[in-house]
This record gives sequence, structure tokens and C-alpha cells, in this order.
Amino acid sequence: MKRLHYALCGLMLLLLTGCGQTVVETLQVSQAAGQNAPGKGKTIVILPFADYTFADSLSAAHRRDMAITESLTDRLITNGFKLPIQEDVFAYMVDQSIISLVAYEQKNSASLNNELSGEWSDVMKDQIRSYIAEQQTQRDNQVAASPGTHGLTEQTVAKIGRKFHADYIVRGRILEFKTRQEHTWAPWKRGILPFISGTTSQLSFGFASTDQYDNWNNMIAGGTWGGIIGHNVGGPWDPDKGGSEILGISGGNDANTILWGAVGALTGREAKNSGRVDQAVVQMRIWVQEAATGNVVWTNRVDVKVSPESVLADKQYDALFNQAIEKGVTTLIDNFVTTAL
Repeated sequence: MKRLHYALCGLMLLLLTGCGQTVVETLQVSQAAGQNAPGKGKTIVILPFADYTFADSLSAAHRRDMAITESLTDRLITNGFKLPIQEDVFAYMVDQSIISLVAYEQKNSASLNNELSGEWSDVMKDQIRSYIAEQQTQRDNQVAASPGTHGLTEQTVAKIGRKFHADYIVRGRILEFKTRQEHTWAPWKRGILPFISGTTSQLSFGFASTDQYDNWNNMIAGGTWGGIIGHNVGGPWDPDKGGSEILGISGGNDANTILWGAVGALTGREAKNSGRVDQAVVQMRIWVQEAATGNVVWTNRVDVKVSPESVLADKQYDALFNQAIEKGVTTLIDNFVTTAL
């Protein structure tokens, strides 16, 4: 009874101490730049980045540009630069007709309207109308196009510099912004079973051209490993006592081989759907121009690939992309400060 009493007290204490919130706070610029910071006394203007990543929508391209611009702003402030508010820069460029606001393209609605004349149920037609209305709402919301995809003259660059009393103008292009599967065989990233089944499958059969072939390869590899284990390690039947009968075959070794071969094939099939290591890929180039003359004083390009360190790490896309953007921007700005100032 005392043990039960202690267990209940411990459970109540755990419940009481767990009644709260977990707060994660991240301050990107933790302290002000010192007097000896490389950019102290200089002003820099960040123009919207050109997006060459075949964005699925203009809003997605705008969010990508915003994520990179925010990270770039933090890194420049850390190095002592002064920056105007980004919305003020954007508003000025729109006012001067340097960039323009565009609506979403009118697409995908024609085929949906045609479906309304089809033999769908009333419930399905209501869903189609709801989706058309949602698309129309999105099209009515104007967002920024990718203004960096067209050139700027030296006079335009100088005009922007004079408006914001800037020393430098930062421009750039986003070349890649995508997810893919990392090519790795590290078991702490893929998992033990996908590592065993996948390596054996590819060593034996090479790369499969379709998912079905890939599934077969994993099943054959898993069945082979299971058969070897069942024949040599044994269990659950004793080979010296004859064992049971499976598929008309009797004998402990044969029965164990068939049993573990089937278990291995099933494990290989399940392992095919696991072992995925998501990777975020971000590639970008940045130019820095003198505001007064438009001359390019520095440029460089970075390619960053970020994936979880192990199967226990955070695999969410936002965490991977934020890390890739922060690493890429930090590398570029540190190189600019070191080599160009």
C-alpha cells in the first residue's frame, strides 16, 4: 500500500508541475553593434530579391523574399549598418513606378466553372462554388511581383540612394528554394531498418526506376536477410526436434527460414516508406552597389543544404528553411564585411 501511495503522490506532483506553458524566445539581434563595427556610420538599402525558383504563387515568392530580407536585416544590423524601414523602401519604389503591384493571374477557374454544369451532386457543386469563391478572393488580394527580375539603371540606383541617404544598395536573386531527400546512408539519420534494407537492396539491384520496383527490392532484401537469420540463428522451432510444418515443409531449419524470410520481407516493405531524410536547399546571390555611382563593389553566391542530424531532430520545413536562410545570409554578409569594407 505504501508503494501505491508513493506512486500516486509522484503522479500528482508530476501533474501539478506540468500545468504550464513552454516558451521559446529567440532574439535575433541580441546586442547593439559596438563603435568598432565594420558598418558603423553607413546606411544600406535592401531592395526586393528576384525570385527564379518557379514559385507556385506570387504570395509564396513574396514570403520567400521576406524571410531572406529579415535575416539579411538582422545580420547587417549586427555589423553596425543603419537601414530604412523595408515598407518605406517598398512604398517609394511603387510610388516611383520602379516596381508595381499585380493581381493574381486569372487561372484554374474556367475548368471549375465547367464542372458546375456536370452531373455532380448538389453537395459537390456547393464545394466547387466555395473553392471558386476562395480563388477569387485570393486573386483580389494584390501582392508584390518579383521586382528584381528586371534591371535598374545607375540613375535609378542613385535616386534610391539619395532618397534614403544610403551608402550602399543591396540586391539579389533567389536561385533555389526547395526540398529534397538527402542522399545519405547514415543509420542515425535514416533509422536502423531502412539502413539495413536499403543498402542491401541497392547493392544487389541498383536504383529502382519506380516506387513499385523499389518496394520489391526492399522486400527481397528483407526476405533474404530474414531467411539467413532464420536458417542460421533459428527460433522459434528447434531444428533437432523436427519443428512444425509450414507450406507442407517440415523441419526446424526450413520452418525457421520460411518464417523469418516472410517477416523480413514484410519489414523491408515497411522500411521502404520510412528512412526519408528531408533536406532544405537554398541558393542565392547578393550584389552590393555603391549608392552614388551604381558600381558593384562586391558579389558572391552561396548554396546551403540543411537536413536533420538524426531521426530525433526537428524535421519541420520551416525549421530547416529558417536554418538554411540564416546560415546562407550570415556566410554572405560576413564575406562582404571581411573582403569589401
